[in-house]
Amino acid sequence: MGAGLVVPLLPVYAHKLGAGAFQIGLIFAAFSLSRTCFVPYFGKLSDRRGKKSILTAGLFIYFIFSPFYTVSNNVETIIFLRLCQGFASAMILPVAQAYIGLITPKEKEGQIMGIFNVSLYGGLSAGPLLGGLITDWFNINTSFLSMAALTFIGFALCLFLLPAETQSNKKHPVKQKNPVRYRELIRDPSIFSLFMFRVCFTTCIGIIWTFLPFLASTKLAFSSSAIGFVVMINVLIAGIFQVPMGYLADRLNKRILVISGGILAVISILYLNIASSFFDIVLANGFLGLAGGISFPAIMALGVIDGRRIKAMGSVMGLLAMAHSIGMLVGPIISGILIDLFSLGAIFIFGAIILSAGTIIFSRNS
Repeated sequence: MGAGLVVPLLPVYAHKLGAGAFQIGLIFAAFSLSRTCFVPYFGKLSDRRGKKSILTAGLFIYFIFSPFYTVSNNVETIIFLRLCQGFASAMILPVAQAYIGLITPKEKEGQIMGIFNVSLYGGLSAGPLLGGLITDWFNINTSFLSMAALTFIGFALCLFLLPAETQSNKKHPVKQKNPVRYRELIRDPSIFSLFMFRVCFTTCIGIIWTFLPFLASTKLAFSSSAIGFVVMINVLIAGIFQVPMGYLADRLNKRILVISGGILAVISILYLNIASSFFDIVLANGFLGLAGGISFPAIMALGVIDGRRIKAMGSVMGLLAMAHSIGMLVGPIISGILIDLFSLGAIFIFGAIILSAGTIIFSRNS
């Protein structure tokens, strides 16, 4: 929720500071760049040293840098802060997913990862709307301070309430071998297909999260609250479907669910290219959220199964998190270049092509 508070506001805030489309892309890409670089390290480290200490440290570092946004008055400072928080994020989500994966019973991978994802999508969906309201009622600095407060609460909850990994594994022991090299992991056809689909889908998410608020603010004159709602609807719908689709993923063909989500996402992002009203954008973004709700529980369930198969849960979750970061890195940068060279509509065509490629790769290799 703390992270989601400022995501729809950063493009508009950066534009007011004089940032162009490419610089706005860099602000979002900076977070993913540092996360991409450090996720492999922390994924492997969590397999060797345990997960609670890394997760707790990541939350604390994220909190430390949050208040500095209130004194940032240029694009370069924002990019630096995003780099720092990307580093912290590499210690949080993939490690948390690996922790959950280790204690997940067999044949309940989709259900448990779906339940866990509700916390992720719930926070990310409430955050943009809350951030928009706070900014309209007060100012954007209040949203930055709210991000710091919520992140500190997450740190405290993890520090005092999360059981140590060795204690949690008493009920579901999993023998961990030495971390597998990522080069070996990516050669596994099943893991490669998951990795590529995640990269391509997240590239589209990076495009939407970076430039949909920019479009809504500059072209359609949406308020901060309206922008927050538009971003929220995507994540909210994805979150709502995590548990039921996770339940279905344990009982139906996971491959079909992933491919179905990919096809629906392609249609949704093409519709965004012709959207011209608040209703159109909400509808298209909502269907894109539904696509994520259908495919992501199955993707994460397959990831847990593969992580258990090769006895390197942290490394597999780290690889999937790296795929997420690569998509969030590539999407904003290339989109910024396309907007400067062509038009805003070019980024949606690019997103549809990338997502189609990811879906085809998954269908042929999974």
